[in-house]
Amino acid sequence: MDIAELRDKILKQDRRALARAITLVESGRADHRQQAAELLESLRGSGSQALRIGLSGTPGVGKSTFIEAFGMMLTDQGLRVAVLAVDPSSARSGGSILGDKTRMEQLSRNPNAFIRPSPSQTHLGGVARRSREAVALCEAAGFDVVLIETVGVGQSETVVAEMSDLFLLLLAPAGGDELQGVKRGIMEMADIILVNKADGDLKATAMRTCADYSGALRLLRKRPQDPEGFPKAMTVSAVEQQGLETAWSEMTALTDWRRENGHWQARRAGQARFWFHEEVRQGLLARLHEGSAKEALAALDQKVAEGAVTPSAAADQVLRLLQVSAA
Repeated sequence: MDIAELRDKILKQDRRALARAITLVESGRADHRQQAAELLESLRGSGSQALRIGLSGTPGVGKSTFIEAFGMMLTDQGLRVAVLAVDPSSARSGGSILGDKTRMEQLSRNPNAFIRPSPSQTHLGGVARRSREAVALCEAAGFDVVLIETVGVGQSETVVAEMSDLFLLLLAPAGGDELQGVKRGIMEMADIILVNKADGDLKATAMRTCADYSGALRLLRKRPQDPEGFPKAMTVSAVEQQGLETAWSEMTALTDWRRENGHWQARRAGQARFWFHEEVRQGLLARLHEGSAKEALAALDQKVAEGAVTPSAAADQVLRLLQVSAA
């Protein structure tokens, strides 16, 4: 694969080249990882800095419907939108349905939009490990907004905040019990909570739910990266396309404020450090499955299962083995 040629095509906004590059960064093969690293390094500083928006929500809340309506609205304003939708992988087979393109039929045909479904591969938070690199590729290809959709809500889902500028939590109209079901960690990470399906018979319920969340947000400690009034809860209807422009206005206002006050740059710097440490951790884990370390790990694994050695003692032996191999 000619990395220089692929780089030039991405900078020229070639969609096929972008799709090919994302496939490359998602590959686990050693030669592909080396090529991906070379490609990403060659693209560093190229393209634009897109607004990265992480989106999470409970299953059935209408994430795909919202993204399609929201994405179509943005493209109508002349913006180029990329959607990185992470589909859940089967823990048994490792397979994924990858059905987001079928659920976003209109947006998938839009020339100013790019949709890439990726398997979560059982990674923490349902965010594919290489989604961060895919975001960088989309930025190099000149996209203005990158939406990162994750598979659902959970404490681990907060990892999406480490690759996005804004984090949106999408919820459905529900009673007060629903408020108890949302993890505090997610609430603290959310910049804007959007109560979807605020239409028809559910409109009044959606308004009450929005008021409940607004009250809950006021009880949280104010964050230094937020202006007055944030984080906030709002109602939207993806089906009737109501409230989308207002939500976008709030997103841009929050982003502009963070840029002007240095919080946007600090957040990006912190994320870069986070992913540097994450790559080191993943690299060390990969070493455990190579050569003598792999054999030692398998032997200790069996001893732990038999109760011949404690997990802590076995882990200490593995770490000492890594120290020896590194020296």
